[in-house]
Amino acid sequence: MSSPTAFDAIHDHLVARWAATDLVFENEDYQLPDVPAHFVYVEVFGDLLEQDTFGAPQNNEWLETGQVYLHVMTPNGTGSGEARTLARDLSYLFREQPLGSMHFREMSIGMGEPAKTFGNYFAMTLSITFDRRDVTVLP
Repeated sequence: MSSPTAFDAIHDHLVARWAATDLVFENEDYQLPDVPAHFVYVEVFGDLLEQDTFGAPQNNEWLETGQVYLHVMTPNGTGSGEARTLARDLSYLFREQPLGSMHFREMSIGMGEPAKTFGNYFAMTLSITFDRRDVTVLP
């Protein structure tokens, strides 16, 4: 999983700027409505945390890399157009929008996770790669 710093920055950014659908984050309690409705399931995970500079102990820069998966869930059988539109609109929230020392790089609608059906829902995934510089001084 990603660092708390990366997760919190992405969480807060989405909550502040996205109102088109409900947002559901990992391991949150969410009751699906009786009539299927659009929502976005958010996963944030880190691939790597590595030392990027070599200097005095506890005075180095670390690089965290990871991905954000935004699974756009739409009612099954309604086509993929609305899911693609919502995924594109979500991508606009991260394009050229650094969050502190976090930068968002490659984005893909469908590459990281092909579209799938889950019961009454169809999932179209927007994958976003990020990197974040960390210069936290340890106690």
